[in-house]
Amino acid sequence: MTNELWGEVREMLRGSVGTGNYSNWIEPLEFSAIDNGVATFFVPTNFIGKYVQQNFGDQILYQLNRNGSEVQRLKFAVPPRVKTQRRVQSQTAPVDPVETVDEVPGAPLDARFTFENFVVGKPNELAHAAARRVAEGAAVTFNPLFLYGGVGLGKTHLMHAIAHELRRRQPETNVLYLSAEQFMYRFITALRERKMMDFKQLFRSVDILMVDDVQFIAGKDSTQEEFFHTFNALVDGQKQIIISADRAPGEIKDLEDRIKSRLQCGLVVDLHPTDYELRLGILQTKAELYKAQYPGLQISDGVLEFLAHRISTNVRVLEGALTRLFAFASLVGREISLELTQDCLADVLKASDRKVTVEEIQRKVSEHYNIRLSDMIGPKRLRTYARPRQIAMYLAKQLTSRSLPEIGRRFGGRDHTTVMHGVKRIEELAHKDSQIADDLELLRRALEA
Repeated sequence: MTNELWGEVREMLRGSVGTGNYSNWIEPLEFSAIDNGVATFFVPTNFIGKYVQQNFGDQILYQLNRNGSEVQRLKFAVPPRVKTQRRVQSQTAPVDPVETVDEVPGAPLDARFTFENFVVGKPNELAHAAARRVAEGAAVTFNPLFLYGGVGLGKTHLMHAIAHELRRRQPETNVLYLSAEQFMYRFITALRERKMMDFKQLFRSVDILMVDDVQFIAGKDSTQEEFFHTFNALVDGQKQIIISADRAPGEIKDLEDRIKSRLQCGLVVDLHPTDYELRLGILQTKAELYKAQYPGLQISDGVLEFLAHRISTNVRVLEGALTRLFAFASLVGREISLELTQDCLADVLKASDRKVTVEEIQRKVSEHYNIRLSDMIGPKRLRTYARPRQIAMYLAKQLTSRSLPEIGRRFGGRDHTTVMHGVKRIEELAHKDSQIADDLELLRRALEA
């Protein structure tokens, strides 16, 4: 098997394991060789190799064989050069934080996720400022720092940026960054191998603990118990904790109340959905980097603005679209025009333009506000039902081609003037009520996903 074929297999795995798992576990794998039916991969740490073997080994084997490689077994090894680096690093001056972070075995850090590469806008300025303050290494008045928001809004980027900056400023600081799934896996492994004292020593000896996607421990009683005690021990020892999740602590279902209470004691910061200006800023920053990589490649006026308008669901999708666009234009030797953009990104743009029905909107809104669909469509005028009804009408007007009378008929036979009033009311509220604005963006993303 060649590295090119492994690249194809990796892309298939990206679709089957999900973006988060792919970036944490599959992307760090470096294909080495296939010998006597054994495929060997180099990994940054033994922990990553063991985790991939147990959680994704079967899928990797399946995809390798599906692509013509006769493999019966996988082997994961830390290359000698990585081990050598660690010995050298322990005896010399501080070096690049990406290389030193594995001294305390955690999740691999992405070298791209630094503060310098983080585009700040109104939706994320508070989260960025709080992350910067923690990364300065001085004592802060809030502990933990809790970052939350939807997929692709920059939570993980800020977490990695904090770790990188702390390593640069205070290389002697013991920083441990990992996902909640890794925390759970290590806890279970320690239980099984009767090494709980080692586990407790590792996690309670760090100076800064960073746990990504903490919602994944919800419902896992034993893991929550240990997380609770670890959390308390570190706070009591005046150690900093940084946590991220896809929603606020109080909204994480099946998370113990005592943990919710602890998480809410610090600074809880929401990364709001991106607006047009922030998306355009991200594209402009990325485009400048790509222009250096592809000298001479021209991009027409209006292309970045077009993408910022059309791809609003996810920053990762937006960045991926720009990466593909520059690579394609370089290969065919053409200027990045609007026409080339539409041809190259036809599938991405089509996905962003997925047709949404009024019925889908009604169902999604009723689920979001935890009310019955019949109550939202029905005649009841209680605010509990009236506001979600108006939001559903607004989204139907924005996301479908249905006329106001048609929308009214689908909302219990209401007159088009009622729909018009509801749409206007939500437009007004969205400008002065951040919760309404967030709900609209979250619902829009869910419907366009």
